[in-house]
Amino acid sequence: MISPYVRRLRLASELIQLREEHGFSTVRLAAAAQMPRQRISQLQNGHVRPSDDEIMRILDVLKVGERRWEQIMAIARDARERGWWDKFRDEMGPRQALYADLEAGARSIAEYQLTLLPGLLQIPAFTEVRARANRGTRPEQFDPSRALEARAIRQRVLDRAAGPSYEVIIDELAIRRHAAPPEVVRAQLEHLAKVGLERKKRVTIRVLPLSASLPGHVVPGSAFFTYRYPDPGDPVVVAVDTVTSDLVLTDPADIGHYLDLYQRLQQAALTPADSLNLLASVAAELPNYTRN
Repeated sequence: MISPYVRRLRLASELIQLREEHGFSTVRLAAAAQMPRQRISQLQNGHVRPSDDEIMRILDVLKVGERRWEQIMAIARDARERGWWDKFRDEMGPRQALYADLEAGARSIAEYQLTLLPGLLQIPAFTEVRARANRGTRPEQFDPSRALEARAIRQRVLDRAAGPSYEVIIDELAIRRHAAPPEVVRAQLEHLAKVGLERKKRVTIRVLPLSASLPGHVVPGSAFFTYRYPDPGDPVVVAVDTVTSDLVLTDPADIGHYLDLYQRLQQAALTPADSLNLLASVAAELPNYTRN
């Protein structure tokens, strides 16, 4: 499944480009297509799911050729899809639903984690602790057990034959400052070391040491994620983790900053082999995890 959210962003870009190519303002296009101006604006912002009828009206007004017509209608169909996460958005948490959407159909995923261990590689015990710890910031319908189930479903994206390549840079701060009981952290770090070793063809784990000197002395202020998709026309997406929500960026100037920052983090991070050794070493210092 292709990310419906990303395809809505792609559709928005295509509609704006078409409108400008033909010299239409949003107001003029709305009048010619017999649609509310607000609806045209929403489609151009990627905020709504399109219908075939309204997209065909726009394409007819702009006299789009057959080949491009078919391409845009295919994008619109993808943009209208609903993923499994939509049904349980409130129970699993809207932030996790957003990431499930962005991960769908991605060709590659890269992320930097500042204070937490990566969600796509979390063990259930660690996820459960974090879900319950953050419950106060969630909607009333939020259900930790549903969040745990959703996380497990999201993690399957890395198991698909055509799934994305995945790289994560984990700040040593996230390893040393425990976000769960020590025995859970130990089990989590052991799991990361095992995954990094057994799945190194698809999964790359790096650790950024606290002592590392970043090129240009750039210090990242938050966790962030980058997503690339098979269709070269789809945008590269950067999601920035903030305290209460996530900022999704597609503007080339904005994402360029984060792509450059990620390269600097890569240069300063340990090699994958040294990173896995560090994870195993830190895990060995912690008490064993035992189930009650």
